[in-house]
Amino acid sequence: MMAATSTDVLEKAPALCSQRWNLAILSFFGFLILYVTRVNLSVAIICMVRAPKLNVTSDNHRILGKHGPSLNHTTTLPLVTAGNRTTEDDGISGSDCSLEILKSGLSLNDCEFDWDKRTQSSLLAMFFYGYIFTQIPGGWLAGRYGGQLVWGVSQAVCAVCTLAMPLAARANVYLAYALRFILGLGAGVTFPCIHAMMGRWAPKLERSKLVSFSFSGAATGNVLTFSLSALLCVYGFDNGWGSIFYLSGLGNLLWVVVWFMVTADTPAKHKRISEAERNYIETSIGESQVKKETLPTPWRAIFTSGPVWACIIAHMLNNYTGYTMLTSLPSFMKEVLKFDIKQNGALSAVPYICTSLVSATSGQVADKLRAKGILSTKNTRKLFQVMAFVGGAVCIVCVAYLNCTQRGLVVFLLCLCFSFLGLNTSAYCVNHIDLAPRHAGVLFGITNTAATIPGMIAPLVVGALTPNGTAEEWRRVFFVCAGLAVVGAILYSILADGELQSWALPPAMEYIVTDIKGGKEDGKEYLENHQLESFPRADTYVKEDTLDGAGVQSLIKPSKDAVQP
Repeated sequence: MMAATSTDVLEKAPALCSQRWNLAILSFFGFLILYVTRVNLSVAIICMVRAPKLNVTSDNHRILGKHGPSLNHTTTLPLVTAGNRTTEDDGISGSDCSLEILKSGLSLNDCEFDWDKRTQSSLLAMFFYGYIFTQIPGGWLAGRYGGQLVWGVSQAVCAVCTLAMPLAARANVYLAYALRFILGLGAGVTFPCIHAMMGRWAPKLERSKLVSFSFSGAATGNVLTFSLSALLCVYGFDNGWGSIFYLSGLGNLLWVVVWFMVTADTPAKHKRISEAERNYIETSIGESQVKKETLPTPWRAIFTSGPVWACIIAHMLNNYTGYTMLTSLPSFMKEVLKFDIKQNGALSAVPYICTSLVSATSGQVADKLRAKGILSTKNTRKLFQVMAFVGGAVCIVCVAYLNCTQRGLVVFLLCLCFSFLGLNTSAYCVNHIDLAPRHAGVLFGITNTAATIPGMIAPLVVGALTPNGTAEEWRRVFFVCAGLAVVGAILYSILADGELQSWALPPAMEYIVTDIKGGKEDGKEYLENHQLESFPRADTYVKEDTLDGAGVQSLIKPSKDAVQP
């Protein structure tokens, strides 16, 4: 009956080729595919929508100034190129980059739609109107039917929506709205499903590693989307932009097939897991997954918990900056930095490379700090989150004061900003599992529901603040992001925690010692010293000969004073 220590089992359950890391790798690619399908429109829309027609020859209507072309003028004249007009002829200094966007070589005739800025913003935001509805249901469904099934089916729905987008956009913009909404519904279950599964798969001292590595797939998906979509706009089939959606959808379907073949909801249900790894995971988490009870969700305790509200606030305010960049960075690159479509895609991707690398490595650092006792889990989460918020805010304020003549510095600061944001994966992103492993899916569903609201608002705020796309208008966008980040750092540092919450404990087990040497209290101390802290069932008896002749016989049963979820 003597319990094996985690160190003993760990030696028999290496990370290499383990099923828990196979799950993390498949989750990485799942997030990658998810973000490819949700972000591809942000790049594709640049080569889908015709640019405004500009009058640049009339002295009374000259609009190519220091801050780029105004979108309020629509009089038509031929496209200005270096061959028929010089910057000096227009009274613009040679150091100004106002005309570069007009020299990019992307023909206006290649674009198919005349959607105005409001329509474009609404299309980008429509995803989040669907996304918000399936967060909490996604966590509940994952807890009841398993994250493997729920996420796999939802990703199949996302694949179909992505494949149908070119046809829908050409038929009617309202069909495109509908597909973006359904895509959001399907994608909404992703994070709750992964948190529900990681709550059953991630050993306590590997949570940061597994979760941060999985989440780094999201940033990698952004990298592929921004870089490859820009190239497909120029060189792809079906007028360029159509190929973006077809290839994204096919990649999504391929992932769904592999997902169902390789993963399982729990270690106990996995057909190829080793016994050593299964025992290690279940011992570390502290419960047997074979006959796991479906416990009621402690809704009241959740919504009155300060640490849960810390996760909600951090998630919301981080997502405002994240979604602002995710949906609008290509537009900023085009309108302020004057990059052409090929440069735009590649350089929009660079910051997300930094996020991906930091996300994958920060988990290793966080778990090292915890394992060596340098920082508690609570202080580790607070440190990483405050660094993410404050560091990102400083960088984004600096970006607000730069222009297209300082492109290199702008890209560097954006990379630094996104690197700081990558620290989130070792902070609030994994904090849900610290607080309540059994309810992690529902918790993330709650926080991500709230955090989806910025995704609905951010594109509309950007559209309202940047009607002309000038540098001054974009400066306001960045100030809003920075201000919210500072507020998030303050509130998270006050409210956050890193330990298992009392309302998330399993039903308490009480030792009733009936025959011991030295009295009842000595018997309890003996059990604790010999690591007999929990038993799989309430009707388990510990026989005398199993306790090294200590003469202890105990009955374990649920305590009357147990904290019930």
